[in-house]
Amino acid sequence: MRSATSDLTISTARADALFASPLQRSDAPSPAQVHQAIAAAVAAFGIRGCAARVAQAYGEHPETAVPRMRWARAAVTRAPVTRAPVTRAPVTLGSGGVHAGSARVPGPRPARLSCAA
Repeated sequence: MRSATSDLTISTARADALFASPLQRSDAPSPAQVHQAIAAAVAAFGIRGCAARVAQAYGEHPETAVPRMRWARAAVTRAPVTRAPVTRAPVTLGSGGVHAGSARVPGPRPARLSCAA
């Protein structure tokens, strides 16, 4: 028999995150707002934390949890994940470290050993 955690899919995790977010059905959110709410919920609670909030809501208020999850699953279906183009700043190697766009990652520091007693 499979455990419940092994059946977790991306769409389920996204629906749980949307469920755990403060976004409401009455807000009539756009797909962009749905994506933003999902990202904010995952950042705040993590995937397991969102699932825990869903479980808590079903335990405490099943009469409101069921319609909210139906809405969340439908909203996730209407706002599918799309791949955004990955843009990367040019990386150059210099004597002072690695420069990636405007960020500077320092290079290795020389080791300093001391045998003072």
